[in-house]
Amino acid sequence: MTLTTEFERLSLPLENAFTISRGTQETAENVAVRIADDEGNEGVGAAAPSSHYGETAATVETVLPDLLDVVEEVGDPHQLHRIERRMRETVERNPAARCAVSVALHDLAAKRADLPLYRYWGLDPAETVPTSYTIGIDTTERMAEKTETAVERGYSVLKVKVGTDRDEEILSTVREHAPDATIRVDANEAWSPREAVRKIEAVAEYDLEFVEQPVSADDPEGLKFVRDRSPLPIAADESCVTLADIPRIADTVDIANLKLMKCGGLREAKRMIHAARAHGLEVMLGCMIETNAAISAAAHLAPLLDYADLDGSLLLDDDPYSGVPMPEGDIDLAGFDRPGTGARRE
Repeated sequence: MTLTTEFERLSLPLENAFTISRGTQETAENVAVRIADDEGNEGVGAAAPSSHYGETAATVETVLPDLLDVVEEVGDPHQLHRIERRMRETVERNPAARCAVSVALHDLAAKRADLPLYRYWGLDPAETVPTSYTIGIDTTERMAEKTETAVERGYSVLKVKVGTDRDEEILSTVREHAPDATIRVDANEAWSPREAVRKIEAVAEYDLEFVEQPVSADDPEGLKFVRDRSPLPIAADESCVTLADIPRIADTVDIANLKLMKCGGLREAKRMIHAARAHGLEVMLGCMIETNAAISAAAHLAPLLDYADLDGSLLLDDDPYSGVPMPEGDIDLAGFDRPGTGARRE
């Protein structure tokens, strides 16, 4: 079998400027990957690198030729373990770049089997969970407008970014405009441990589901301090990057938030899910701001999750790829029978 590969950079404007506690983003830089066999099958994936983890679109473009050389040398998309092991040996870091290749390979392998990826894995499509929709930091008035829009579009689970000096005002406003929604909060490391406890106690009255990454990822003791005193469950995101982090966070949080772009691919994400379960943690799968070339693959893991935050493509002004349908935030695998991940260039 002969495999051919290529990649291209995509600059994707967002529907709205997206602000979290450490900065604002107006465009998502993704790098799409294509892997084709000699029978007319094609797998697609994409990298959505984050500078927070030392990766950019430029670094992805730099290492992809070496990663794709591995794919072409092995020449068999079903040799997923072998290829991903060799990719890690070739490029130790740059997990988003490795993830793009991993997703494209899984898409191709499942297409060759003529199965949707969730069936290729043997998962139950009826066991999915809804994705949240993120409300980024903005003026309180604009956050109210964004909340109203999200509710009008049918999203029943909202994730609200905080880490400002008006967090109580923000959450009061969001709850006012989404009285029936499930609301999660994400501070993106913005608080000190004692500040986090005070803030969480102050906003708990707004009927929140959990709080994500309240303190710095470099402060595991602080994270445990918050978890032990918080009236709400605590999730780790920036503290939970690779498989090795799972045992480190097991006694400090209630929920592990995984991301394909942090861990390097679908096989590693599945390992992390099972490891988190073994350590008594609940599991959420999150994302960066990504095209459906990546998000669609993540959606096939939904039957293994307690929570999903897979709205990356929903935040784009226009996604060049379609994928697994998510009407009103419901990840519709049960009604989906397209082979592979379902990602398709429009």
